[in-house]
Amino acid sequence: MKILIIGNGGREHAIAESLSKNRKVEQIYISTHNGGATGKIINANLANNSVETIDRFLAETNIDLVIVGPEQFLSEGIIDHIESKGIRAFGPHKSAARLESSKAFAKDFMNKYEIPTAKHYQYDNYDDALAGLSEFGYPVVIKADGLCGGKGVLICQDKDEAIKVLKDIFHNQVFGDQGSEIVMEQFLSGFEASLLCFVSGNKIYPFDTAMDYKKIYEDDLGPNTGGVGCISPNPFWSADLDQQSNQIIRKIEHGLAEENLDFTGILFIGYLVENGKLYVLEFNARFGDPETEVLLPRLNSDLLENILQAIDGKPVVLDFANNVAMTTIIVSEGYPGEYKTGFEIKGLKDVDPQALVYHNGTKNVENKILTNGGRVLSVVAVAEDLESARQTVYQNIKKINFENMSYRKDIGKI
Repeated sequence: MKILIIGNGGREHAIAESLSKNRKVEQIYISTHNGGATGKIINANLANNSVETIDRFLAETNIDLVIVGPEQFLSEGIIDHIESKGIRAFGPHKSAARLESSKAFAKDFMNKYEIPTAKHYQYDNYDDALAGLSEFGYPVVIKADGLCGGKGVLICQDKDEAIKVLKDIFHNQVFGDQGSEIVMEQFLSGFEASLLCFVSGNKIYPFDTAMDYKKIYEDDLGPNTGGVGCISPNPFWSADLDQQSNQIIRKIEHGLAEENLDFTGILFIGYLVENGKLYVLEFNARFGDPETEVLLPRLNSDLLENILQAIDGKPVVLDFANNVAMTTIIVSEGYPGEYKTGFEIKGLKDVDPQALVYHNGTKNVENKILTNGGRVLSVVAVAEDLESARQTVYQNIKKINFENMSYRKDIGKI
């Protein structure tokens, strides 16, 4: 079997490594370039990763299955497009991907099917949104409706900051058409919990839990990122939260069926726990990053078989080991702001066999691995307990070095 994975980050590298364990898999193509591609994993090096270049590659290569990583492709209907060519593809259709691509659609879905979420209102113009600030205290969360490259969620600490954000969105159009509508919502305090789920014909099959670290600095300070660390299972998850989650999942299943979304793929449920109660912050319609990097190393069941079960509308039989996985992500200094790339990464061959390294933002140039992104490497360890995994991660990070290298030193410190 030949597989094309659209995307090239740590999530896609982890998926490729997991799929490569299946003997039926002959080759796995990364659509653009990942510096960690070896063995069965091959860089397709598609020039601009456009639908046109993907189409040409599919026409020239006998691909049996396409797996889509990034949300932008899903929101634009890439699954519908690939399936129209008679090729199997894993991910939700455009109509179902709206659960991620439109925050307003997601909130309407939650309201309609009584899924607990933060108090919120939707606005499509500056004046109404400005008046709506009186409905909330501070901090208040303002979300541009579209994907916005992951930068459309802003937490405003006071009225002046909120007014500036509203002017930026509606007057300065910093998010373009993706900010033509906003969701304004109550700020919830507590801890976040990530739950990835397989969805097969609107039926949901949860992974084990995970907890990611979004803030760039230690002690959860500084701006949000795409995630700079993660542990699985979530150490704060309880039997009561599991029961609440199961009830929420049944409501989501009911909503998917009622809306005739025919969802097949991955649904990421972003929870927040406040005073022991679960609230849904957001939906994503694809594998999470960095959650994928700690969940897949714990997966005993065969990932390819699980994906095919979902595509065929069958029950997805998942099996996770009774262990703990942790990752700390090495970043380019300056991320999530401005940063430099192109620095050689040294020490990768010195990493212990029991540690995994997934490449988030690297490229292989003349057999040298260079930095090529803000998030550069995910160093992962799986162990019987969190502290053992933590020690392995940080012992091995010390063996890796490149100019402008940075990372949090408190991931997994409970």
